[in-house]
Amino acid sequence: QVQLVESGGGLVQPGGSLRLSCAASGMIFSIDDMGWYRQTPAKQRELVAAVTRGGSTNYADSVKGRFTISRDNTNNTVYLQMNSLKPEDTAVFYCNAHIGTLDFPSPRNYWGRGTQVTVSS
Repeated sequence: QVQLVESGGGLVQPGGSLRLSCAASGMIFSIDDMGWYRQTPAKQRELVAAVTRGGSTNYADSVKGRFTISRDNTNNTVYLQMNSLKPEDTAVFYCNAHIGTLDFPSPRNYWGRGTQVTVSS
């Protein structure tokens, strides 16, 4: 069993910052790509940022220059530093990871339960 647990969401004023964290736990054999997605009632879930095991990153155009994704391979954790937040960033943010487990080493897709980020004055 693998769990992804997000933390760090909340309410912030426009222009403010938040840092999201997501820790993977369980019978983990390996973790490949990790990333953050977001979803609103009006839009499908979309990729925000992703990072490979080697540290290569990919960002949605809407967050480039404002958000930074990073990971700690030792602690199986991925972070999303969000700066200069805008009201349109308001969404539920989901952690995603491709994880191979001890009993099934071929990586499969896992999701966290989500954390709400609200940007409002």
